[in-house]
Amino acid sequence: MNTNLNINKQQTPIKEKKISLFTIDIRAYSMIGALIVIWILFSVLNDTFLTPRNLSNLFLQMSVTSILAIGMVLIIVSGQIDLSVGSLVGLTGGVAAILNVWLGWDTVPVIIATVLLGALIGLWQGWWIAYRAVPAFIVTLGGMLIFRGILTGITGSMTVAPLSPELKFIGQGYVPPAVGLVIGAIAFILAVFFLIRQRNARIKYGFEVLSMNWTLITSVGFGLLIFTFVYLMNQYQGIPIPFITVILLAVVFHFIAKKTVFGRQVYAIGGNPEAAVLSGINMKRRILLVFVLGNTLAAIAGLILTARVNAATVGAGNMYELDAIAACVIGGTSLMGGIGTIPGAIIGALVMASLDNGMSIMNIDAYWQLIVKGSILVLAVWFDIYSRNKKKR
Repeated sequence: MNTNLNINKQQTPIKEKKISLFTIDIRAYSMIGALIVIWILFSVLNDTFLTPRNLSNLFLQMSVTSILAIGMVLIIVSGQIDLSVGSLVGLTGGVAAILNVWLGWDTVPVIIATVLLGALIGLWQGWWIAYRAVPAFIVTLGGMLIFRGILTGITGSMTVAPLSPELKFIGQGYVPPAVGLVIGAIAFILAVFFLIRQRNARIKYGFEVLSMNWTLITSVGFGLLIFTFVYLMNQYQGIPIPFITVILLAVVFHFIAKKTVFGRQVYAIGGNPEAAVLSGINMKRRILLVFVLGNTLAAIAGLILTARVNAATVGAGNMYELDAIAACVIGGTSLMGGIGTIPGAIIGALVMASLDNGMSIMNIDAYWQLIVKGSILVLAVWFDIYSRNKKKR
């Protein structure tokens, strides 16, 4: 009897999904299409846009927003918001510069102290939100003002510079071309490994999967994307260190969000708070931890920004919270909570950085840049609401 059951299991056919335009998630791919259109448009209008030097600068520019967006995804998915991360970038960057320039601390202690400061601030804000039921909008709005005031006070409204060469490296450094090729090869191997592993897991549990031919085509696509990127970066100075930091953080937090109990609980809290409470999820603790993680990432972003510009200023990080929120929303994160991905936020940050970079090299007036970015944000939110209402019908 057992033998027959085993034979039946082995003979269960693989359900291969038919690829068609109707099965493609428009929400997931629309921003990739928009990014391609933006790049083509700016490359036609200005032939310097797609040069290796400008692309390297583009990936440097998006690094800070990307790191903030990674943390903001978890916060928004849990049904909260954080308006303080821009001021926190300025404060933590200012503290790092003071420790390094005025007090003469070495790079490693500066990094540790700055990251711990971000985590402690996240603990403080999360406690007010989770355990004292003060709305996140109010707590983080207050934090935005408090942190900017503290930065002004501790720096005396002065620019703190220059940083040590070691600290500058984390914001201005590049990976040598040979090392970049090795990193690209490792990234390709890991991408194919996880793609095949995910396919086998879906087969094991009886879910539909892409055909092997489409899996191979996807693998080749990943390879072309990775090695084209490495090639272009090596044509200038190599892969920027801040962008490698973004990729590492994105991989770690994507794993946390999608493959851990904590991540699934965060999505449950944002999607249906009442059901989450009834299922035994400790909402207060999860929300507290979400803000600790988000503010820790803001501290890392502050370090990278300060190192990149080789100085800490009172205006550092101004309005960055809006860029981070915009990157999340453009990348598919719903402000209603419960929906959002880390890769989507990275794409959203790249869209925002591409617009900034392209309009800057074309010498478009700053007020037009703000109008364009604001309009795109409104359209992205409208598209999110439209998509959700369409699914309910």
